[in-house]
Amino acid sequence: MLPKMLSLLPAFLSYFAVAVALLAVFYLVYVNVTPYDEMALIRQGNTAAAVSLSGALIGFAMPVANVIAHSDTLADLAAWGAIAGVIQILTYLVARFALPHMTQDIPAGKVAPATFLAGLSLTVGLTNAACMTY
Repeated sequence: MLPKMLSLLPAFLSYFAVAVALLAVFYLVYVNVTPYDEMALIRQGNTAAAVSLSGALIGFAMPVANVIAHSDTLADLAAWGAIAGVIQILTYLVARFALPHMTQDIPAGKVAPATFLAGLSLTVGLTNAACMTY
């Protein structure tokens, strides 16, 4: 049993490394699309920033996890991960359009718009993940 597990370790490490890289790239893109500095706000104890960023990250991670479970190649993972990232960024932009004051509310610590954004990100991420089953 152990030798078989060890033989699968390179594949695990490859998929995990690509997933972490996708998460890092998504994080960097996301925090540059938003007009406020989530990490600075989180360091200051801003719950709204933590909720909204967490929702976006989890909403992105769900389809990535699903693709890992169903893909045959790392190229599939990278391609579908990029699509998931674009969809999550579009989700943020839709929420920003629906709640134009969100860009002031989240830095001000208002949790309601942040919770809406997180819920929307999770809902879209879950739907996205389901669509990526092939």
